[in-house]
Amino acid sequence: MSIDNFSPTIWTAKLLENLNAAHVYANCLNTDYEGEIKGQGDTVKINSIGRITVAPYVKNTNALVPQILQDAQMMLAITQADAFCFEIDDVDKAQSNVTLMNDAMQEAAWAMADVSDLWLAAQLAAGVATANILTPVTVGTGATDKDAYEVLVDLDVRLTANNVPRGAGRWVVVPPWYEGLLRKDPRFVSFGTDANKTQLRGEPIGRAGGLEIMLSNNVPVATAAYTLIAGTKQAATFAEQVNETEAFRPQGGFADAMKGLQLYGAKVTRPYALASVVATAA
Repeated sequence: MSIDNFSPTIWTAKLLENLNAAHVYANCLNTDYEGEIKGQGDTVKINSIGRITVAPYVKNTNALVPQILQDAQMMLAITQADAFCFEIDDVDKAQSNVTLMNDAMQEAAWAMADVSDLWLAAQLAAGVATANILTPVTVGTGATDKDAYEVLVDLDVRLTANNVPRGAGRWVVVPPWYEGLLRKDPRFVSFGTDANKTQLRGEPIGRAGGLEIMLSNNVPVATAAYTLIAGTKQAATFAEQVNETEAFRPQGGFADAMKGLQLYGAKVTRPYALASVVATAA
């Protein structure tokens, strides 16, 4: 196998494509400030404008005084750096070098997306405005259990109460056991649209309570208590870059190897546009 087949440009593009497909939490957020990330520790300045004041107006008066806009600045820091490194032995090259490489890059992308999504979920959970954290619930089908569908409605209502636009693409991420309860609920599987039913075959799995439902094994959990997070793309921003991929021949063997570096960071910019609830399976 020739190292010439390990074109970093080609495989970097392939890695990014696979990363985008594997992310769950990251795909729920905006990437408005991703830009060019050159090294760990880079920061992106996020400027925002304060709220505009509205006052009564009386015609034929000259009482309007221009408001001086108050701006604010937040820093999106690229704090995380993950790396992968693998080799393909010359003995295995035969006719499968491209297939082996493609499979390996898919695995690398999945592994990195898994690590970054787990980190991102924790950042979102910590960034929810205190007033938007609902009372913990036990979810199930028993007489004293909270209904899974209604919990999603409660999260959606809390977002509405904070003036989060309904057209802002609201989402919620749930673990597999929670999805199982939803699939047993006729309000979710029987009364939806044809598109809703089709989406049950993959991710996103459908809509309920005004939220697009995403499925993930990276929902934050502590002692069987899962933190369900709902929000919109405008609640937080995510920046990611495969900073470098490099092909090389390791010493002491006969193999071609590839290594890569992924840099990323996130910032909750609108805590009021997130809501959460700790849910435990009955």
